[in-house]
Amino acid sequence: MEERLPVTGAWRPGDHAGRRQFLTIAADRPFALDSGELLADVTVAYETWGTLAEDASNAVLVCHAWTGDSHAAGRAGPGHPTEGWWDAMIGPGRPIDTDRWFVVCANVLGGCQGSTGPASDGPDGRPYGSRFPVITIRDMVRVQARLQAHLGVERWASVVGGSMGGMQVLEWAATYPRRVASIVPIATCLHSTAQQIAWGMIGRRAVRLDPRWNNGEYYDAAPGEGPHEGLAVARQVAQVTFRSDNVFSERFGRGLAERSGGDGFGLWEEFQVETYLRYHGEKLARRFDANSYLVISKAMDLHDVSRGRSTVEQALRGFDGACLAVGVSSDMLYPAYQQRQIAEAFTASGNEANYLEIDSPHGHDAFLMELDQLGPMVSGFLDRIG
Repeated sequence: MEERLPVTGAWRPGDHAGRRQFLTIAADRPFALDSGELLADVTVAYETWGTLAEDASNAVLVCHAWTGDSHAAGRAGPGHPTEGWWDAMIGPGRPIDTDRWFVVCANVLGGCQGSTGPASDGPDGRPYGSRFPVITIRDMVRVQARLQAHLGVERWASVVGGSMGGMQVLEWAATYPRRVASIVPIATCLHSTAQQIAWGMIGRRAVRLDPRWNNGEYYDAAPGEGPHEGLAVARQVAQVTFRSDNVFSERFGRGLAERSGGDGFGLWEEFQVETYLRYHGEKLARRFDANSYLVISKAMDLHDVSRGRSTVEQALRGFDGACLAVGVSSDMLYPAYQQRQIAEAFTASGNEANYLEIDSPHGHDAFLMELDQLGPMVSGFLDRIG
């Protein structure tokens, strides 16, 4: 019997917490969003590694990408079906050395792995679903700032992250410049371009057109009746942008998938690359929530460090620290020129800024794969600023 996919891959209260810790904010006063909407009783799921120094000077915030979560490091186990998404980067003796640094990673607002998002129960005890408001990267960072205060950290030694995590890094420098000493934005941008927004729109449209999405109200559906097809197609579109043409060509070429019989041509999954994309689509549907995918995708499209701040230089003027911008040579989603722009913007605002590049054929995902290159870049930077 074919296994039925869960309606949502969201973590829910009552599930095993794993290494997650939880903080509830806005219990006595609603949390105001950029949109003007208000949220109450906002929960932040987070994990920590290492020991906070007595003067709290060794805290590093790691920010996750689109479908990431707080489990940046550690083994798979109860509550965590896979090992940490940056496990080779964080730990004793690793590039972000937890014998030296106190490392924090929080699931973003709007996420689905313990922090308040569309799959969370609203004040009426029902999942927010379509009632969950549009949020921004800036909103995510404001929530992280409340966590920073809760942990007793006045100033992060560094904030590090790639892709959407890098957007959060940049917003930290612009929104809370005195509360972060250095930043490492990786494979990201100062503002989303028209093409990046176009990719996001196609993915959201795929989810919207799935009849089982039901305008975001699908949480009461039976297993197998959730918006899996729409979410899978959205992920497949994104997966193409995460890798380079060369990698797809070298790995799959025009190789054919196994056929069930006959010598004719079929309409579906004729090529190996199609099978690969189907696998990644279903894999995400098992661990993520379709509404969270929509909300976070929109937040990425809305990302613009200069919004409401005149110019990028004006936005970054209050920051007084070091910046290491890291690009990927083959990144088609956030091309390397955007990382150079980041370094140039921080230099123009009077800060120390450097640009380094990962030389890789793997495209955007190289920041998760080429850790033999990225690791020394990050560790060298932290050694210098520490």
